[in-house]
Amino acid sequence: MSANGEGLGRVLTVALGLCLVCSIVVSTAAVLLKPAQQANKTLDLKRNILMAAGLLDPSRSVEEQFEQVETRIVNLDAGQFVEGVDPASFDQREAAKDPAQSRAIPNDEDAAKLVRREDQALVYLVRTNGGELDKIILPIRGYGLWSTLYGFMALESDGNTIAGLGFYEHGETPGLGGEVDNPRWKSIWPGKLVYQGNEVAIEVLKGSVRAGSAQAQWQVDGLSGATLTTKGVDNLVKYWLGEEGFKPLLDNLRQGEVS
Repeated sequence: MSANGEGLGRVLTVALGLCLVCSIVVSTAAVLLKPAQQANKTLDLKRNILMAAGLLDPSRSVEEQFEQVETRIVNLDAGQFVEGVDPASFDQREAAKDPAQSRAIPNDEDAAKLVRREDQALVYLVRTNGGELDKIILPIRGYGLWSTLYGFMALESDGNTIAGLGFYEHGETPGLGGEVDNPRWKSIWPGKLVYQGNEVAIEVLKGSVRAGSAQAQWQVDGLSGATLTTKGVDNLVKYWLGEEGFKPLLDNLRQGEVS
């Protein structure tokens, strides 16, 4: 074999060895870091739950504050809490993909573009020191312009007055649909009402709420320049607070049939 051939062989051997070493290092790091990454993801989720309800105190640890939150699983159709299932091990996103744990949504009923809806969902309850229900925090999701928005809707104990709204994951356009993260826009949700009679009346407008309007307490300003994201938020909020979402649970909570 020529010197050039031997040199090329050594180069290829070194390159192959380097690739193997790097792949081992990367794989090992991924395995070792996975628990820490999962812990950070869980911590961030808890932070967003507290933020949506207006309960986050930056001066205290998230874990300490989250001790006041009771995590439950609800059967969405029955509006009843599910016993015997550990909420910590329940993956709601995976349940929505599993035909054994979800159902397909007909196209004419799927304004939020969910495709499938899980049979069971997580809910988060906050109680007073006396054990009375104080806040109800619901996971919500739906499609905007470019992405599925994942967030939380917090309600007061009456199951009708909004305490807060926040999205923790989405891919909407920064400065337009991405304004769902704007604290000023999120601040207009608390105090708005969801139901008028037995119907979902909350509405995210294309424009702004008219001052003095008889419907103003059920209306929220839309996002300027983000018509499709605004419509997406309107659709997903109506879906999850409607009969196919958490309304059966909220009705039962108001009537004292679950606690």
